[in-house]
Amino acid sequence: MTEAGKLPAVDEATVGEMFRQSMRRLASSVSVVACLADGEWVGMSATSVTSLTMDPPALLVCVNKQASMAAHLTLGMHFSVNLLNREHEGLSAAFGSSKLRAERFKDGGWAAGSSGVPVMGEALAAIECTVDKMVEYGSHVIVIGRVEEVRMGNEAHPLVYFDGKYR
Repeated sequence: MTEAGKLPAVDEATVGEMFRQSMRRLASSVSVVACLADGEWVGMSATSVTSLTMDPPALLVCVNKQASMAAHLTLGMHFSVNLLNREHEGLSAAFGSSKLRAERFKDGGWAAGSSGVPVMGEALAAIECTVDKMVEYGSHVIVIGRVEEVRMGNEAHPLVYFDGKYR
C-alpha cells in the first residue's frame, strides 16, 4: 500500500496480463456448447456461460471470434449448453482442441434434441436455446440464448476450471 491506504497504480501495459491472471482465479463451471451446422454436429468447451434472466428464461455464452463455432452461430438458430460433471474432463479437452475433433461426440451419450441440436445425455443439465441476440465486443461475441427446453441429469459434481486446471 502507498500513502493514505491507496493501492499503487498499475502500469497500463500490464493491465491485460494482470486481468488474465485474475480471471484464472475465478472458478467456472465447464460446459459444452453445441449446434447443428451444415448437417454436422459442432461444439466447443466453454467456461463463459451464465444465466441472464428468468423472464424470459435466457442465458449468455461468450464465444471467441477465432473459434470455429463462432461462424456457425447466427440469429434464430438453435444450440445447446451441456453442463459437464467431473468425470467429463476428457470430453472438455476434446471440445477444446481442434486436434481432438474426431473424439468430440464419442462419449457422453449424445443424441439429437427437440430442435435437432446435439444434446448430451450424461450432462448435469442440457439446455436447448435459440439465438436471440448477438453482441460483438472486442475479441468475442456475446450470444444471448432464449431457453426453449431443459433436461436435468443425475446429481453429480460439476467440472470446474480454476487457475488453469480442472477441479
